[in-house]
Amino acid sequence: MSRPAVRVLRLGAVPYAEALRVQERCVAAARAARGPAALPGPLPAESVVLSEPARPVYTWGLRGAPGAAAAAALRARGAALVAARRGGHITFHGPGQLLAFPVLDLRRRRLPLRAYVAGLEALVLRLCRRLGLGAARALPPPFTGVWMGDSKLCAIGVHCGNYITSHGLALNCCTDLTWFDHIVPCGLEGKGVTSLSHELGQHIAVSHVLEPFLDSFQEVFDCTLVSSEDPED
Repeated sequence: MSRPAVRVLRLGAVPYAEALRVQERCVAAARAARGPAALPGPLPAESVVLSEPARPVYTWGLRGAPGAAAAAALRARGAALVAARRGGHITFHGPGQLLAFPVLDLRRRRLPLRAYVAGLEALVLRLCRRLGLGAARALPPPFTGVWMGDSKLCAIGVHCGNYITSHGLALNCCTDLTWFDHIVPCGLEGKGVTSLSHELGQHIAVSHVLEPFLDSFQEVFDCTLVSSEDPED
């Protein structure tokens, strides 16, 4: 039996808001593919949007919005602030970070939401092993994501509406970690943040991890990836 196809959209370095807009178009396509007015053509209804934030931005989900004074201080440092429809507290996105927004149909996959989050963790752990970082691990809730000791390497925050996923994960590749010093990342007191470059002792750009990331994605979510350069496809 053939594996389901998942469309890959590689946006490169773009503003965070642009990645969100592309994601929302993918969500709309996935929902339309279910209904009586299904989209024509052979393109798959599921997608994964990959990007690198072009500029620093702080985002938060259903909890942890900064107060007025804190928000002003963050903007003064040159960062944008964006509320996102995902779970989780405030975190940072910026250059040197891989953002992956899978748009998957959990009902079709018969995959509970918690198992989906565990799948995202498993995918990053596979990537880490491919890069020689065998000490990376996942922790029980509420410590979602992938960790090196007490420092978070990859943050996960998802949204699921009508069984269609959005948002996803942020993997620190060569991120400037000092941006995290001005917040309590993900609302977890006493925990640190790290990156692939820091842990491996060499510069690891986002471009270096894309192919092993996609290989890991195919394995974990049992799919065939189909490249698409145009988000309007």
